[in-house]
Amino acid sequence: MKGVVFDIQRFALLDGPGIRTTVFLKGCPLHCDWCHNPESQRLSPQLMYNREKCRLCLECLRVCPHDVHRFDSDRHDINYENCRQCGQCVEACVYGALTLSGREMDVDEIMHIVHQDRVYYEESGGGLTISGGEPMLQYGFTAELLRAAHHNHIHTCLDTSGYAPQEHYREIVGDIDLVLFDYKYFDADSHFKMTGQSNSLLLQNLEFLYHNGPGIILRCPLVPGINDTVEHLSSIAGLAVQYPQLLAVDILPYHDMGRDKASRAGKEYRIPAGVVPDGNMKKKWLEQLFSLGCNKARIV
Repeated sequence: MKGVVFDIQRFALLDGPGIRTTVFLKGCPLHCDWCHNPESQRLSPQLMYNREKCRLCLECLRVCPHDVHRFDSDRHDINYENCRQCGQCVEACVYGALTLSGREMDVDEIMHIVHQDRVYYEESGGGLTISGGEPMLQYGFTAELLRAAHHNHIHTCLDTSGYAPQEHYREIVGDIDLVLFDYKYFDADSHFKMTGQSNSLLLQNLEFLYHNGPGIILRCPLVPGINDTVEHLSSIAGLAVQYPQLLAVDILPYHDMGRDKASRAGKEYRIPAGVVPDGNMKKKWLEQLFSLGCNKARIV
């Protein structure tokens, strides 16, 4: 079985305990306005264009069979809808302005990379983290990768939004040592507007994993003026009370690294510029959560 991977980060320090290798899988059923990996949303490989590197050499226009590239005076425009991800333009671009995000890999290829840092996992308590996108969208591949890591006694961590059939979590829970579970907003209607999906299935899966699975770290992205409301902070604290065995409540302050990547992928980025939280705002969030009884909150 093969999966579509868009990145593998070795020596990752923020995706679970210790030193980890994080495998990012393509595809996500959610389309969060603040997504910092917008190139991960499509399941298939995706053409990316960096305008700053383009030298208008026209080689991509010459080799592309699908009328993707258009030039007007000193401007190079991309018709992303026409792209079939054949990669011919990427190979022709010697300046690196064109890349393909995502490639097929099998479990053995990935485990070969993971094994290279095994000594670091053993010394630091680290291991393998599978992230995305939403790794459960490639459920069969995710299950095989988790199984292979567990067979080799490597600590496993699943970073998930919770948006997947509960039976899929039930089938793989024995191969997961830790879950990083995203919690984006408390209100179902607002959650739908922000992400394209309701949060009801997510909350059901959080309940299931808490009572039947491994340890859970709740991960809460906060975007100033979008979801850092008093009501949402109160709901985060409420979940910490409802689930007292949560290992931690991680607050993930918004950053705008996804803005440039969205542009390169031909996607609209809806979060306005200038909303990146400063240190005072992050401190205020923590103080509010602590005052609400959420003493496991921490800024990540």
